[in-house]
Amino acid sequence: MTLADIEAGLSAQRDSLDLQEIVESAATFLEGAPAREIIRWAAATFGDRLCLTSSMSDALLIDLVSKVKPGVDVLFIDTGYHFVETIGTRDAVRQVYDVNVIDITPSRTVAEQDRDLGPRLFGRNPDLCCYLRKVEPLNRALEPYLAWISGIRRDESPSRTSTKVVEWDAKRQMVKVNPIAAWTQDDVDNYIADNGVLINPLHYDNYPSIGCAPCTRQVLEGEDPRSGRWAGLGKVECGIHL
Repeated sequence: MTLADIEAGLSAQRDSLDLQEIVESAATFLEGAPAREIIRWAAATFGDRLCLTSSMSDALLIDLVSKVKPGVDVLFIDTGYHFVETIGTRDAVRQVYDVNVIDITPSRTVAEQDRDLGPRLFGRNPDLCCYLRKVEPLNRALEPYLAWISGIRRDESPSRTSTKVVEWDAKRQMVKVNPIAAWTQDDVDNYIADNGVLINPLHYDNYPSIGCAPCTRQVLEGEDPRSGRWAGLGKVECGIHL
């Protein structure tokens, strides 16, 4: 290891500590703030080193962020297993909103993964499949940024109830901003209706939570909105937000 390597490591540690201090302060003073104010803070703080991620379940977050930061980078993980409606929603977002949609792809195609690890990995080892097709590609894509915006909400599942509006993403050593963390489903529905937000047409066919086609089923009346994800596999998160 050279002196330059050591200095670079120390600089990265200092930057990380500085970002963590920003997170602690922002999490306190932005709690309870409107989503647009949280986004405005993130855009002013991180500039072009801020991005957002979208699964293209709807364009609510894209609509919110693009009104504050036009041209923002939107990372879309193209797993190779998406519903055709999800790909169509992505294409529509490119046409409608002032954003820069960036397609993120896994290191292996579906065919290559089947060849190397066997077919239907999503049924045999869904955690590994999600890691290879979602988590690892996103980790790689987020490297140039200091902060990313996600659309997770506290009411979506028990694992998300403690979500803060600004958090330190220790796994990726960066800031994570969750501007709609405190929103309810009614808040979401009202915003979509009031602003004419694009939504994935699968929502009209009882898919309230949309992931990869092999691992997503329709939800029956009275079921938890995320019960259609990895049904019967004992899995509730893909790993991106853990």
